[in-house]
Amino acid sequence: MKSTYRPEIDGLRAIAVCAVILYHSKITILGHLPFKGGFIGVDIFFVISGYLIGLIILKELISTGSFSFKNFYEKRIRRILPAILLVMSISLPVAFVYLSPVDLINFSKSILYSLGFVSNFYFHYSGQLYGATDGLYKPFLHTWSLSIEEQFYILFPITLVFLFKYLRKYLIQILIFFFLVSLSMSDYTSRNYTSISFYFFHTRIWELLIGCIIAYYEIIKGHRSKNEKINSILPTIGLFLIGYSILFFNDQMFHPSFYTFLPVIGVCLILWFSNDGEIISKVLSTKLFVYIGLISYSLYLWHYPIFSFSRITEFHRGGLFNKTVVVITILTLSILTYHFVERPFRDKKNNFKFLLRIILSSLAILFFFNLSIVLKKMGWGDFIKNKTQETQKNLSYSGTWSLLKDSNDQVCMSKIEGCKFNTSSNKKVYIVGDSHMASLSYDLKNRLVKSKFQFISLTNDCGIYFPGFNFINTKTNQIDKICSDRYFNKVKEILLKEKNSIIIFGGRFPVFLSGSYFDNQEGGVEGGMLIHRYFPTALYNTIQDSFKNEVIKLSEKNKIILIYPVPEVGLRLGLFYSDLENLKNVTTSYQVFKKRTKSSFDLLDSIQNKNIHRIYPHLLFCNTIIKDRCITHNNKDIFYNDSNHPSLKGAELINNLILNKIKNINANVN
Repeated sequence: MKSTYRPEIDGLRAIAVCAVILYHSKITILGHLPFKGGFIGVDIFFVISGYLIGLIILKELISTGSFSFKNFYEKRIRRILPAILLVMSISLPVAFVYLSPVDLINFSKSILYSLGFVSNFYFHYSGQLYGATDGLYKPFLHTWSLSIEEQFYILFPITLVFLFKYLRKYLIQILIFFFLVSLSMSDYTSRNYTSISFYFFHTRIWELLIGCIIAYYEIIKGHRSKNEKINSILPTIGLFLIGYSILFFNDQMFHPSFYTFLPVIGVCLILWFSNDGEIISKVLSTKLFVYIGLISYSLYLWHYPIFSFSRITEFHRGGLFNKTVVVITILTLSILTYHFVERPFRDKKNNFKFLLRIILSSLAILFFFNLSIVLKKMGWGDFIKNKTQETQKNLSYSGTWSLLKDSNDQVCMSKIEGCKFNTSSNKKVYIVGDSHMASLSYDLKNRLVKSKFQFISLTNDCGIYFPGFNFINTKTNQIDKICSDRYFNKVKEILLKEKNSIIIFGGRFPVFLSGSYFDNQEGGVEGGMLIHRYFPTALYNTIQDSFKNEVIKLSEKNKIILIYPVPEVGLRLGLFYSDLENLKNVTTSYQVFKKRTKSSFDLLDSIQNKNIHRIYPHLLFCNTIIKDRCITHNNKDIFYNDSNHPSLKGAELINNLILNKIKNINANVN
């Protein structure tokens, strides 16, 4: 049986890869993410892969009664390895230049696990949440999905051949049974063990199996649907389901789960009912869609590391021109990779043994090179040490995120102990809080170290300082032990040992006290609810009591600086708000700010002690240039990175207030 080429499948691939790229690009329109469900592009790929692999294996089994594993795996090797090895090889020197020491080691780990087809397990066990902000700075996070497909290519042919040989009579029933089991497991696991459900093979196999089930019925029947009326309607419904999912799904939903069945069914409707005569097949078979589909693998491989490095180097913040350069770079490299790597290696005219030697040599070099970095062998120990010292002297703004959060480094001891700078000084300044405090840390660290202070960052992903509470993840309904036990309570132990230190506390209080994100009441709506809720302990009834009492306790032996709320914007200052011209009229209501932050001010104002000092960022931005409005910029600088985090310039302005306060505290002590 010969396979008939179906151009509409390449059109489906085009939709899938474009959805994923748009999702990872974090494009905003008027403060909203229009492609927040674009991650389902990966699920589309899974269904297509299951369908095509099912056709290949079952056709050969039925027509010949046997299956050539040699031919199958040769094609997979030709298809998968050359392009990914190229992307890794080119990304590695870029990583050397721009990644911090810890990130370089983690980068090499991700390559090693990707080469072993198990990066999905690596990212799960390293605690990396897909869709989280720090994941945008991990160049090979996207290889988790490739690992699942590769695991499928390894295990499924063996399993299917066994079932065909010994249980052929029940083959389709077995496939359907495991499809239903996997689907049910994915829904249950996504509600209880989110990361496992997302990254693991057993909760994804149903998407591949449903494609294989379609392939089985197509072979058995000898055709797909022949009902012209249904064929003209259902592909349209299928495309609608896919489009709806891309636009209206979001990464706060349970996924993969029964919800994911919606776009998966959409793909199945197109696979089974599309034909040469109906409109969807014609659209998907156009030259543009087909070509994007043909280069989709290269597009998928290149887009994420390029996005990551553009964020790490801050290149993406340079306005529309820089973003256009990023897009052109992705397209150019993908096209070149497809024509000069993918096609030649897949061409059967080219001797496989010769190509295999090239592949194995490249793989071996990458493996041992990255392994030596991870183990700090072959001189890499000294290199990492020197790079650490250099990074301390000249750290890029985005690089601060990873350096202030990661571990296994001479600077950053652990995620709990934090990052310590200028440890020879006895004048300690701690900063404790969420990503708002992390945004201040880079500039603040440089200036404090220059002033002979020791700087210790205890910023985190969990939130403001709330020891004594169980954090419950509202998505999984499970206690978040990382935040409750391993972060807040451990930080409490560290701080209680301090004496005569300066401790800066702050964070996005309005979110944690209200449980909801910002609506500026003028069209800028972040939307969504806080993923955590809090269960009080015997010590405290509310998170307000927790923060207040713990800070007062620390103020008995230390000087405390409380950072009041930074005004929120509600609009993502991204693609359409990336320069001063676009930001011309972007301000927010001071009255809305006061109403939104009343409970935050009440809490912070209630913390009274002679050692308590206060910083009011809103005095920099509200009721200054424009009466009763809070500004996002002046005629030279933009003060925000996104809808709420201070930019480097915004952080410098707030840090001016903090440094003046520290200067006064230090003068009074002396």
